[in-house]
Amino acid sequence: MDLALAPETLARWQFGITTVYHFLFVPLTISLAALTAGLETAWVRTGNEKYLRATKFWGKLFLINIAMGVVTGIVQEFQFGMNWSDYSRFVGDVFGAPLAFEALIAFFFESTFIGLWIFGWDKLPKKIHLACMWMVSIGTILSAYFILAANSWMQHPVGYRINEQRGRAELTDFWLVLTQNTALAQAFHTLSAAFLTGGAFMVGIAAFHLARKKHILVMKTSLRLGLVTVVIGGMFTAISGDVLGKIMYEQQPMKMAAAEALWDGEAPAPFSVFAYGDVDKGHNKVAIEIPGLLSFLAKDDFSSYVPGINDVNKAEQERYGPGDYRPNIPVAYWGFRWMIGFGMTSLTIGLVGLWLTRKKFLLPQHLRVGDDEVPYLVLLPRKALGPTLTKWYWRIAFLTLGFPLIANSWGWIFTEMGRQPWVVYGVLQTRDAVSPGVSQGEVLTSMIVFTTLYAILAVIEVKLLAKYIKAGPPELTEADLNPPTKIGGDSRDADKPMAFSY
Repeated sequence: MDLALAPETLARWQFGITTVYHFLFVPLTISLAALTAGLETAWVRTGNEKYLRATKFWGKLFLINIAMGVVTGIVQEFQFGMNWSDYSRFVGDVFGAPLAFEALIAFFFESTFIGLWIFGWDKLPKKIHLACMWMVSIGTILSAYFILAANSWMQHPVGYRINEQRGRAELTDFWLVLTQNTALAQAFHTLSAAFLTGGAFMVGIAAFHLARKKHILVMKTSLRLGLVTVVIGGMFTAISGDVLGKIMYEQQPMKMAAAEALWDGEAPAPFSVFAYGDVDKGHNKVAIEIPGLLSFLAKDDFSSYVPGINDVNKAEQERYGPGDYRPNIPVAYWGFRWMIGFGMTSLTIGLVGLWLTRKKFLLPQHLRVGDDEVPYLVLLPRKALGPTLTKWYWRIAFLTLGFPLIANSWGWIFTEMGRQPWVVYGVLQTRDAVSPGVSQGEVLTSMIVFTTLYAILAVIEVKLLAKYIKAGPPELTEADLNPPTKIGGDSRDADKPMAFSY
């Protein structure tokens, strides 16, 4: 059978496509839930109408996003029984526990309160309505944590034993699975990246409207909130990435050696800026490096020894038997760089945006040239920067909404493909995890069907988002301005109209 069309390869492709597609929605769901709750909190505390309009606008985008995330997430989990039955049988006792908690506690918690939030605008007092959104936010974070704990167990299996008679792993310490350093660091990094993603999404959309001088009050507030979120999320992403990287150097040295195209161990080990090599011969033909930096990143010591790909491969052959334990080196190497590059570019754009808007706001202006008015962007009062800088910043700010999504995708591709050939590191190889009774044609058919379905859903998602983004924040009704003061009431239950200030 052609290896490119083998059931294992097709099953990996299908799971990879589903996972990457699903994870486009996850970080936005996590961050937009919290950001929407924060905006509603500002409205409840101040009574300022712009916060209510912003809450409704970003809340609508959040709802579109979470609906797509739920649909794709359900399909993703079904694949464990469809294409990966041997994996499910072997690790189901361990892997299934955090997934069960995610479904029974986090997802149920999340979905219940999101229903109350959607239908409770004119039925619930504003503080209770606000509490529902915070419960949704907490639910999304808990949901992410349980799933990340399950994935972290695949990266670094703990709290289990192998039952030789039954031929499967059995859970012995669920608390250890949830709290091991891999799970904590992975959750820290993923949640930080989620807020970087949501902040950039908010910045891009706010920039779109502000460049057209529309919805100024709401979008000015959204831009500032988005910029602060990008900077804080980006900084925590960098810090957590360093922490997670150090853990991976200890737990999965092959993955991190592949990420740096370090073929042979060195002390001190250089950080690779650019490398091109011969995978078959196991060496680089071209290498641009920073001496000693990799040693510091791995162990906080510029002179420490870092094992290379060839060293780790030999050690794993001695430990696990004959075989090639190297992942796809180009994918690991470039995936690592795309993840860092797009993520840190977003942080840089956020820092520039905060600096540009720290006193006065960027607004479109017009320059008269002859009989025509030419639109341009100027920073007031710092006119010395000129219109060119500000014009380009608006364009870049709009485009940057997609940068963290690219970084997230490459981050997960690196995380999962860098672990190959293991599906559970050191315990179960990917080739032993696929469903033995699923044929090549069945996997290929399901992959084509689901990929086509996802392409259709992507078009629907983009059109829905574009429609509501262009429409902007909604106008408020009397019921919006005067929510009930008791559960089940309406706007007439309010003691008096609320006063708003701009």
